[in-house]
Amino acid sequence: MTTDHVEVRSGVYADSVTLLQVSRQVQQVPGVATAQVAMATPLNVEVLERMGFALPAEATVNHLVVAVRLEDDASLEGARAEVERALADGRRQVRGDHEEAPPRTTSAALRHDPGALVLVSVPGPSAAVEAMDALESGSDVMVFSDNVPVEQEVALKQYAASRDLLVMGPDCGTAVVEGLGLGFANVVAPGPVGIVAASGTGCQQVLALLDHAGVGVGTAYGVGGRDLSADVGGLATRTALARLDADPSVEVALLISKPPADDVARDLTAYTESLGTPVRLALLGAGRPDLTAATEDLLHALGRDVPAWPVRGETRAATGHVLQGLFVGGTMKQEAELLVAAAGVEGRLVDFGDDEYTTGRAHPMIDPGLRLERLAEVVADEATGVVLMDVVLGHGAEEDPAASLAPAIRDVRPPVIVTVVGTAHDPQGLERQVDALAAAGAEVHLSNAMATRRALEILGGVR
Repeated sequence: MTTDHVEVRSGVYADSVTLLQVSRQVQQVPGVATAQVAMATPLNVEVLERMGFALPAEATVNHLVVAVRLEDDASLEGARAEVERALADGRRQVRGDHEEAPPRTTSAALRHDPGALVLVSVPGPSAAVEAMDALESGSDVMVFSDNVPVEQEVALKQYAASRDLLVMGPDCGTAVVEGLGLGFANVVAPGPVGIVAASGTGCQQVLALLDHAGVGVGTAYGVGGRDLSADVGGLATRTALARLDADPSVEVALLISKPPADDVARDLTAYTESLGTPVRLALLGAGRPDLTAATEDLLHALGRDVPAWPVRGETRAATGHVLQGLFVGGTMKQEAELLVAAAGVEGRLVDFGDDEYTTGRAHPMIDPGLRLERLAEVVADEATGVVLMDVVLGHGAEEDPAASLAPAIRDVRPPVIVTVVGTAHDPQGLERQVDALAAAGAEVHLSNAMATRRALEILGGVR
């Protein structure tokens, strides 16, 4: 018989990615049936309660919860020891041939490396303080954190613009700077294209398509999904475009965005026309080209041939009428949503990377748990006609996403269409992921727009 042990710790914090790794390491301890080490956010509390753990009433977002299910009580000390060891490893910092205490502030860290790009990944309410610390020290900053209030984003970007600095984010998941991939960036060769993207997975989709076409990207600045909103007004986009314009290696620039505010899109279009470097636009919205079409336009501008976008596997006819979209990429979901709406098909599309699902929890490109739970529900729903999903590869993403997804889609009733966004050199192995998902019965695409149209085509045959 198993027993549960739950403890709540105050004065301890670690980011969700670190805690996911800690949880996995504790689960490997002999005698531990399952383990969850997480901050006590409402979403994590809900997950823990669904797992059957009873949490003390005093647990709040400022507490760390250690919850383990033991096969025998003698395993408790080993589990506790592993928690301490794994947390300590996450705090270690090695400089040269010795360890030292990590700096307590961003400005203190920059005294070691003045002018270094600063990556901020802390809870959203604390991110602006660290980002401003970096800007005041003269550094560009990439804010990986989400849940940052928009008024703080505006203040950061206004200050950065006054000092000719760049704020990438908040919620910036992808960038390529001086050939180095940051966040969830895919592995790409350098090349003549420069990208500014108010869209993380939108940038990754274009990186993957260009790589398949044999075209490299030297720089990709992520500016956060709200940068082209009316509130922010494209502040970081202007700075990023100006930097690409000053870079002689950039032959053509591409501006990617989730559906922008009309006035901001108009102003930025006029701004791009004032630059010496040609800028192509990939601004999603009703009546505008999808990302695949925008990539094809970019290839034409470079004088390159447009390849056939690969499709692997076969699927079957639909028996239900609803398109269920389960996405880890917000832009993938929005692009599909536009196509579904234009087709007049009933679609229920969810972005598991949205703030409501990631508060205090690792992004679904790292931790697929919530999406897999929803997948089990939708494939059992008789109304489901097609399941449309994305798998996004790259630095920092789940090591082997097909290992958990393939068994979940094998032998299910509704057809499954999957977009695998990745390049040949991504650590997960693009071909390996595609082969595993196709073998499990999915039809696999590189283009999200083509995958969505294929799902709509299948539903068009429903009687």
